[in-house]
Amino acid sequence: MAANTNIRTVWSEAGVPDCPLGEYPRPQFMRPAWFCLNGSWDYAVLPNGREPEEYRDRILVPFSPETALSGAGRGPDNGETAWYRRRFTLPAGFMKDRLLLHFGAVDQSCEVFVNGRSAGTHEGGYTPFTLDVTALASPTAENTLTVAVRDETSEGAGTYGKQSLNPRGIWYTAQSGIWQTVWMESVPEAHFTDIRITPGEGKTVMLELPDPMEGDAYAVFQSGHRVLSGRFDLRGKAEFTLPDGILWTPEKPFLYDLLLKRGSDLVKCYFALRTFRAEKGELLLNGQPIFLTGLLDQGYWPESLYTPPSDEAMIYDIETAKSMGFNLLRKHVKVEPARWYYHCDRLGMLVWQDIPNGGAPYSPLWTMVLPFLGIQVSDHSYGRFGRRYERARKLFLREAEEIVHGLYNSPSVVAWTLFNEGWGQFDAGKLTAKVKEWDGRRCVDSASGWHDQHTGDFHSVHRYFGKQKLRPDPRVQAITEFGGLSMTVAGHAAPGRGFGYRKVSGTGELTAALEKLYREQIIPLKAEGLRACVYTQLSDVETERNGLLTWDRKVLKADAGKLLALNEELKAAE
Repeated sequence: MAANTNIRTVWSEAGVPDCPLGEYPRPQFMRPAWFCLNGSWDYAVLPNGREPEEYRDRILVPFSPETALSGAGRGPDNGETAWYRRRFTLPAGFMKDRLLLHFGAVDQSCEVFVNGRSAGTHEGGYTPFTLDVTALASPTAENTLTVAVRDETSEGAGTYGKQSLNPRGIWYTAQSGIWQTVWMESVPEAHFTDIRITPGEGKTVMLELPDPMEGDAYAVFQSGHRVLSGRFDLRGKAEFTLPDGILWTPEKPFLYDLLLKRGSDLVKCYFALRTFRAEKGELLLNGQPIFLTGLLDQGYWPESLYTPPSDEAMIYDIETAKSMGFNLLRKHVKVEPARWYYHCDRLGMLVWQDIPNGGAPYSPLWTMVLPFLGIQVSDHSYGRFGRRYERARKLFLREAEEIVHGLYNSPSVVAWTLFNEGWGQFDAGKLTAKVKEWDGRRCVDSASGWHDQHTGDFHSVHRYFGKQKLRPDPRVQAITEFGGLSMTVAGHAAPGRGFGYRKVSGTGELTAALEKLYREQIIPLKAEGLRACVYTQLSDVETERNGLLTWDRKVLKADAGKLLALNEELKAAE
């Protein structure tokens, strides 16, 4: 099913460039020379796995084929293969020793070919991957890049978030294929592949390289001025302290630049002096208590689904939430392009990142009926939550590790959600320990909403009906979904019957309802131990109309000034 083509944001109405989303796609690991492959590609969908003899259609990458901006019309059904083809010639002088081909994300599984030869495969629709295509590509002649994609959405073993082949209510139009930037860079034989940056207490920073070489060096810059430099030891580690360093906060999101040098390879990174932890029911940012007041953020766009229509569109969402006093976005069962996290890092927006869900179709008994009766069940019986297949469980664990690894260096990310409302939930306690092994400096919400396994850092509840309340728990008290007030703005809503948890009419009624909800139910709970709340939601998505913004982001439905006052009251120190 294709996305509705009648609703557009101002960013696509202003025109889409030939190379959309052409900004450098990986701001935390930048090299000066790169080659963007976004733009018009040949495209075809076939019922088998053989490459077409003739490509009759075109698609605008990186927009998935189900979107209006892609121009493709449709993506592959289960059992079909979508084929992409792009011819390219490398710029003169671009080639060094190695040629790397990067994909931001391809949904769900793919095989990549260069000049007719396989370069590699990837499975998982939410994580980036890199292929070394040095032996396959010509540095001077024209090359042919081909990508074969298959996507089973919820009918297979992979993760799919809120994508649905039958979109309705809180389930949205499924998308597939290449949906983030495709790009190349050429590097010397001796080059950096990654870095792990860990800020600690006392303004210390630990740097770790996965594949160290003798002579690896670094330099730290503050506002353009070098403040220190040094070398990595033979284990690939370096540690330093910035005693006069500037701490990162949402109010002052200061970023340090970090330059890495290995021979002729120069990589520009950034980091922040920021710690975050849960302790005795409190959340501590840089050792100081903080209240998280946030919005559920689905990250869907009317003309482009998972892919933001432009860099400016991403910035607008973040800045709008910040202007209303929210200091947190809960990125809901979706992973954004790397530039979204970069903008959160530099603008000062905290991120509570969900791991996208997968698994077989969910039983309403376990995910809807029993929770509303107050019944919590064990998640070790895999069939209850669509997790009876071992391969699907292994895929989820692998992709979760890739997501945690990929966002490890982002100072804005402060918490992970493993499972939401029982969707594909299994072994939450064991997996929480795994996440803590991968990343011990952030908090983990093991089971957001219900089927709590009494593990993780949060007692995390969802409550859309009845009075908000807390029950005694030594963990951090968090209402991770609530509200959902639905308001339709004519001309800015997708067709169909609107969905929400309570309908209101007009800005005045919505603002009054929000004030009543926060003042009578949320703010009083702060004295009882509430330390985080997440309102549903930032923007409308398709027929779900409980956003503070309309789906096209053209109308802010509530009074921003009054929301700002409510949030400032929530964030104020007691």
